[in-house]
Amino acid sequence: MAVDEDAAARPPSGNRRRGGGWAAVSPIPPPGRLRTLSLATLANTVGSGLWLAGAALYLTRDVGLSAASVGAGLTIAGLVGLTASIPLGSLADRRDPRTLRAVLQLCQAAVAAAYLLVGSFPVFLVVAGLDALLTSGNLAVRAALVAAVGGPDGRVHAFATLRAVANLGIAVGAGLAGFALAADTHLAYQVLVAGNATTYLVSAALLLRLPAYPPAPHPRTAAAPRRGRALRDGRFLAVSGASAVLALHLTVLTLIVPLWTVTRAGAPPPVVSAVLLTNTVLTVLLAVRLSRGADAAAPAAQKMRRAGLVLAAAMLLYAATAGLPTAPAVALLLVATIVYTLGDLWHGAAGAGLAYDLAPPDAVGAYQGADGLLAGLARAVGPALLTFAVLDGGVPGWLAVGALFAGVGLATPALVRWALATRPAPDAEGAAPAPAGRAG
Repeated sequence: MAVDEDAAARPPSGNRRRGGGWAAVSPIPPPGRLRTLSLATLANTVGSGLWLAGAALYLTRDVGLSAASVGAGLTIAGLVGLTASIPLGSLADRRDPRTLRAVLQLCQAAVAAAYLLVGSFPVFLVVAGLDALLTSGNLAVRAALVAAVGGPDGRVHAFATLRAVANLGIAVGAGLAGFALAADTHLAYQVLVAGNATTYLVSAALLLRLPAYPPAPHPRTAAAPRRGRALRDGRFLAVSGASAVLALHLTVLTLIVPLWTVTRAGAPPPVVSAVLLTNTVLTVLLAVRLSRGADAAAPAAQKMRRAGLVLAAAMLLYAATAGLPTAPAVALLLVATIVYTLGDLWHGAAGAGLAYDLAPPDAVGAYQGADGLLAGLARAVGPALLTFAVLDGGVPGWLAVGALFAGVGLATPALVRWALATRPAPDAEGAAPAPAGRAG
């Protein structure tokens, strides 16, 4: 290609314009490696949208499982899946993350298609467990691939770009799933499952259009990396743990706000769709812009502080909808969601910046796996914890969650300074080693 692909993978300067029309709002970046990775993500997340929108009804209405067994199976599978995060992330540090992720996508295509064979709870549990293992490990490998494509100066920008693209893909997939759900037939559900599996194949083919990213060679005298060192790095885990606590806000939007909207705020059910659509649209439009300045740990810590305070403000706004008449409640719910989305995007960019910059250059994948493990644990405990705190506790519960978010946000800069105090000094030539997998 004539384009400078390494330059295309780097974030654009603050005053560079992308032109008018669709290019001004599209999250798809200019031609280059990041665009290829974005298209692979788009294909993958269209399938995610199909499955997220249709899985529950397929498994209950077509397969015949009970809602309780589906919920229990997904919880068990999710916890089992967390065990793959660090091993596969570590493997991405020793192998080409592009090829490894493409292989995982092919495996996920087979597992996604295996849902067509589910006819009982034991079979569902096996398929869901394999799916969760591959998904968890794939996220760690993806983080290593994003670091390789973006490089030290562009990986947070690349992460934010892929997040915007993912939201677009999920929205498209969920819209397509509506046709299958409207038909509500065995054939329609089979097409939905097959469509999800096919998107993994398309994503893998697109990933293979990227160049290989072999691990950076290490000097013969260098000590071999210790296995499991990410789990022994207490200072990194403290920072990632703070980010994981703030990640509880994802459960707030997807579970707590919908239930609060119809039970406590007195809004009609369609408002839930408007709330989620508001978040999706703003994420597509603002994810890249709000990620700027989070490439290094110190500024990322300040962005995390801002995220905690803004998320706390959103919790207060959601709490204020209790007992309001319908029209003011709906308006305040949408305002709260706008505020929430700003905090959500700042948290996502800051979390990525911290997880990348605090990781040793030769263990990016392993450290992303550890970060993903903590975030996964937060996702696992979030539904039960926040349901008890907010839906049972009411307004005081919202205030407690807001205080938690504010406190964690305020504490993060100090935790990051503590973590930075023990970072290895740059090499003797005055420059830190290049991250694993970076293109030459």
